[in-house]
Amino acid sequence: MSSFPKSPSGNQLQALLAALANPHRLRIVAALAAGGRNYVSQLAREIGISRPLLHLHLQKLEDAGAVTSKLELSKDGKALNYYSVADFAFELTPEAIAKAAKTLTEKLED
Repeated sequence: MSSFPKSPSGNQLQALLAALANPHRLRIVAALAAGGRNYVSQLAREIGISRPLLHLHLQKLEDAGAVTSKLELSKDGKALNYYSVADFAFELTPEAIAKAAKTLTEKLED
């Protein structure tokens, strides 16, 4: 299982919070946290969404560091992409946000 930094940068924090600001992605993280690693087809059935939609949400979560993936071959030779939830425990306080905000590299739009 991969680990998210205890003191994320502004960009890391922004990406994680944006990724988690969606009910499907919250359900994905909850399912992986409760059931452990899982492959796309099984996870899609458990959550009740299509595989293409699940792929989009998993990519957003993986880009943000909330989940990790590992491609494995099944006994019958099929390639299965297994996903696991990453450890992203950190304290979200005004002070932590202020510290992270100082490291943002994206410019604010007017």
